[in-house]
Amino acid sequence: MRRAVSFTVNGRAVELEVEPARPLLDVVRDQLGLLGARRGCETAYCGACTVLVDGLAVRSCTFLAARAAGREITTIEGLERDGALDPLQAAFIEHGALECGYCVPGMILLARSFLTDHPTPSPAEIRRALGSNLCRCTGYLKMIKAVEAVALR
Repeated sequence: MRRAVSFTVNGRAVELEVEPARPLLDVVRDQLGLLGARRGCETAYCGACTVLVDGLAVRSCTFLAARAAGREITTIEGLERDGALDPLQAAFIEHGALECGYCVPGMILLARSFLTDHPTPSPAEIRRALGSNLCRCTGYLKMIKAVEAVALR
Protein backbone atom coordinates (compact mmCIF):
# COMPACT_ATOMS: atom_id res chain seq x y z
CA MET A 1 0.00 0.00 0.00
CA ARG A 2 1.51 3.30 -1.10
CA ARG A 3 1.09 6.63 0.62
CA ALA A 4 1.26 10.17 -0.81
CA VAL A 5 3.99 12.23 0.83
CA SER A 6 4.78 15.89 0.22
CA PHE A 7 8.04 17.51 1.25
CA THR A 8 10.68 19.88 -0.06
CA VAL A 9 13.98 18.67 -1.51
CA ASN A 10 16.69 21.24 -2.12
CA GLY A 11 14.10 24.01 -2.19
CA ARG A 12 11.74 22.23 -4.59
CA ALA A 13 8.34 20.94 -3.49
CA VAL A 14 7.75 17.30 -4.35
CA GLU A 15 4.80 14.98 -3.93
CA LEU A 16 5.42 11.28 -4.28
CA GLU A 17 3.78 7.94 -3.67
CA VAL A 18 5.94 5.87 -1.32
CA GLU A 19 5.69 2.52 0.36
CA PRO A 20 5.45 2.95 4.17
CA ALA A 21 8.72 1.10 4.86
CA ARG A 22 10.76 2.68 2.03
CA PRO A 23 13.88 4.51 3.24
CA LEU A 24 14.39 8.13 2.26
CA LEU A 25 17.69 7.10 0.63
CA ASP A 26 15.81 5.00 -1.93
CA VAL A 27 13.37 7.79 -2.69
CA VAL A 28 16.07 10.44 -3.06
CA ARG A 29 18.23 8.27 -5.31
CA ASP A 30 15.71 6.18 -7.24
CA GLN A 31 12.70 8.46 -7.57
CA LEU A 32 14.35 11.90 -7.53
CA GLY A 33 17.64 11.00 -9.23
CA LEU A 34 19.78 12.73 -6.60
CA LEU A 35 22.78 10.44 -6.36
CA GLY A 36 24.93 12.36 -3.85
CA ALA A 37 23.56 10.40 -0.90
CA ARG A 38 25.43 7.11 -1.15
CA ARG A 39 24.37 3.61 -0.32
CA GLY A 40 26.82 2.16 2.20
CA CYS A 41 26.06 -0.07 5.13
CA GLU A 42 22.26 0.41 5.08
CA THR A 43 22.29 0.15 8.90
CA ALA A 44 22.92 3.84 9.81
CA TYR A 45 26.50 3.04 10.76
CA CYS A 46 28.72 4.53 8.04
CA GLY A 47 27.02 7.86 7.26
CA ALA A 48 27.52 7.72 3.48
CA CYS A 49 23.78 8.31 3.09
CA THR A 50 23.64 11.43 5.31
CA VAL A 51 21.20 14.15 4.28
CA LEU A 52 19.76 17.09 6.19
CA VAL A 53 16.19 16.92 7.42
CA ASP A 54 15.10 20.34 8.65
CA GLY A 55 18.80 21.17 8.95
CA LEU A 56 19.73 18.13 11.05
CA ALA A 57 22.02 15.40 9.74
CA VAL A 58 20.20 12.07 9.45
CA ARG A 59 21.09 8.69 8.00
CA SER A 60 18.67 8.40 5.11
CA CYS A 61 19.10 4.63 4.83
CA THR A 62 17.04 4.13 8.01
CA PHE A 63 14.92 7.30 7.92
CA LEU A 64 11.58 6.33 6.41
CA ALA A 65 10.47 8.47 3.48
CA ALA A 66 6.98 8.73 4.98
CA ARG A 67 8.54 10.59 7.94
CA ALA A 68 9.73 13.30 5.54
CA ALA A 69 6.18 14.61 5.10
CA GLY A 70 6.14 18.38 5.47
CA ARG A 71 9.90 18.60 6.00
CA GLU A 72 12.81 20.24 4.23
CA ILE A 73 15.33 17.74 2.87
CA THR A 74 18.73 18.92 1.71
CA THR A 75 21.09 16.69 -0.22
CA ILE A 76 24.63 17.55 -1.27
CA GLU A 77 23.19 18.77 -4.57
CA GLY A 78 21.17 21.38 -2.66
CA LEU A 79 24.09 23.13 -0.96
CA GLU A 80 25.17 24.97 -4.09
CA ARG A 81 23.68 28.48 -4.38
CA ASP A 82 23.49 30.43 -7.64
CA GLY A 83 26.27 28.37 -9.18
CA ALA A 84 28.60 28.80 -6.19
CA LEU A 85 29.70 25.92 -4.01
CA ASP A 86 28.86 25.97 -0.34
CA PRO A 87 31.90 27.09 1.69
CA LEU A 88 32.28 23.55 3.03
CA GLN A 89 32.30 22.07 -0.46
CA ALA A 90 34.94 24.60 -1.52
CA ALA A 91 37.01 23.95 1.63
CA PHE A 92 36.99 20.19 1.05
CA ILE A 93 38.37 20.80 -2.44
CA GLU A 94 40.88 23.40 -1.25
CA HIS A 95 42.21 21.16 1.52
CA GLY A 96 42.28 17.99 -0.62
CA ALA A 97 39.76 16.29 1.67
CA LEU A 98 38.35 14.14 -1.09
CA GLU A 99 40.40 10.98 -1.72
CA CYS A 100 37.95 8.48 -3.28
CA GLY A 101 35.02 10.79 -2.57
CA TYR A 102 32.50 8.15 -1.54
CA CYS A 103 31.96 9.51 1.98
CA VAL A 104 32.40 13.19 1.12
CA PRO A 105 28.74 14.18 0.52
CA GLY A 106 27.74 12.69 3.87
CA MET A 107 30.72 14.27 5.61
CA ILE A 108 29.95 17.71 4.21
CA LEU A 109 26.30 17.52 5.22
CA LEU A 110 27.24 16.25 8.68
CA ALA A 111 29.69 19.15 9.00
CA ARG A 112 27.05 21.65 7.79
CA SER A 113 24.62 20.49 10.49
CA PHE A 114 27.39 20.45 13.12
CA LEU A 115 28.54 24.00 12.30
CA THR A 116 24.99 25.29 12.60
CA ASP A 117 24.95 24.26 16.26
CA HIS A 118 28.69 24.76 16.90
CA PRO A 119 29.87 27.75 14.82
CA THR A 120 33.31 27.97 16.49
CA PRO A 121 34.29 24.40 17.37
CA SER A 122 37.69 23.22 18.50
CA PRO A 123 39.60 20.73 16.35
CA ALA A 124 38.76 18.04 18.93
CA GLU A 125 35.03 18.81 18.63
CA ILE A 126 35.25 18.66 14.83
CA ARG A 127 37.12 15.35 15.05
CA ARG A 128 34.44 13.90 17.35
CA ALA A 129 31.62 15.10 15.10
CA LEU A 130 33.15 13.80 11.87
CA GLY A 131 34.13 10.54 13.54
CA SER A 132 30.51 9.42 13.45
CA ASN A 133 30.81 9.04 9.65
CA LEU A 134 33.26 6.51 8.28
CA CYS A 135 36.04 7.31 5.84
CA ARG A 136 38.37 4.55 4.75
CA CYS A 137 40.81 6.79 2.83
CA THR A 138 41.81 10.05 4.46
CA GLY A 139 42.36 9.55 8.17
CA TYR A 140 40.08 12.59 8.58
CA LEU A 141 42.90 15.15 9.03
CA LYS A 142 42.22 17.04 5.79
CA MET A 143 38.47 16.95 6.47
CA ILE A 144 38.98 18.36 9.96
CA LYS A 145 41.17 21.13 8.50
CA ALA A 146 38.52 21.93 5.89
CA VAL A 147 35.75 22.22 8.50
CA GLU A 148 38.03 24.21 10.77
CA ALA A 149 38.77 26.65 7.91
CA VAL A 150 35.06 27.26 7.38
CA ALA A 151 34.42 27.67 11.10
CA LEU A 152 37.13 30.35 11.32
CA ARG A 153 35.53 32.51 8.59
